Amino acid sequence: MPIFRIHHITRYEYDRPVKESVNEIRIFPYQCPDQEILQHDLIITGQPEVKIFDDYWQNRTGTFNLLPPHKVLSIESKLLVRTTASSQLKINFHSSFDQLKQEREGQLQLLEMALPDIIRSQEAIDNIITVIYQPGKSVAAMAEHCSEYIFKNFKYIKGITNVETTVDELMQHRAGVCQDFAHLMLHILRSCQVPCRYVSGYICPNKDGMRGEGATHAWVEAWIPGYGWAGIDPTNNVWVTNKHVKLSVGRDFKDCSPVKGSFKGPARQKLSVFVAVGYEDGNVFQDTNDVALNGEVEEVLSNDNGGQQ
Repeated sequence: MPIFRIHHITRYEYDRPVKESVNEIRIFPYQCPDQEILQHDLIITGQPEVKIFDDYWQNRTGTFNLLPPHKVLSIESKLLVRTTASSQLKINFHSSFDQLKQEREGQLQLLEMALPDIIRSQEAIDNIITVIYQPGKSVAAMAEHCSEYIFKNFKYIKGITNVETTVDELMQHRAGVCQDFAHLMLHILRSCQVPCRYVSGYICPNKDGMRGEGATHAWVEAWIPGYGWAGIDPTNNVWVTNKHVKLSVGRDFKDCSPVKGSFKGPARQKLSVFVAVGYEDGNVFQDTNDVALNGEVEEVLSNDNGGQQ
């Protein structure tokens, strides 16, 4: 059961003082049997009172208001976490779509997570589905082949997409980063009525060659009949085991943004996000993203806009 030390700093700088910075944060580890929180320290400029609650998707969420004028807002998370999941998932690769329909029936959140958005490129999505799905294929096998298709047919390139990039735009670029691949996989699976959800967190493989290592990351959880939520990472084409640390889940990135909010003042702002992941053997992987923002304060968990890679 590996232990990871994760240091995450979100820092906003303003060219003149601002005030009444109201923020909502989702940088608390997700409460689930697969990870154990050994220590978590949260340090915020001005030490405002943080009110904590669980949101609709059961993400631990904090809100605070930094009232006095300030030119810097720093939100620092120091996390020591042990992942307790097995390194080998025991997924039922014989689970059928008929079983899925039975388990989905009457379950509001599963039904919500199985509804695709309406997009212009649905015909192209349907063509992908003809490649990855055949009658009789299990739900797990279909999810696995979906991940493999995205991994092989879409290039991993930083900087050509941003937090506002849509699935339609990704289908044109045929390239992006982890957030884009997660959104594409969600749409494909939901087009087959498979409940699935967006996941934000960290990837901690402690080896070279994994995309998103030492930074915030995004992947997908699909509902597998007889098993439940199973994580799958299309950016790296792997099932999620004990090398991913989960922060929050939701329908898409907007439900999982680690920091978002607003402030009063006509200031220009600069956002930087630093993430370091330390391992028991002493190795540390780290990454810093600098982001230019306008108006609304929002830490983005995606590509060069401050987060997921």
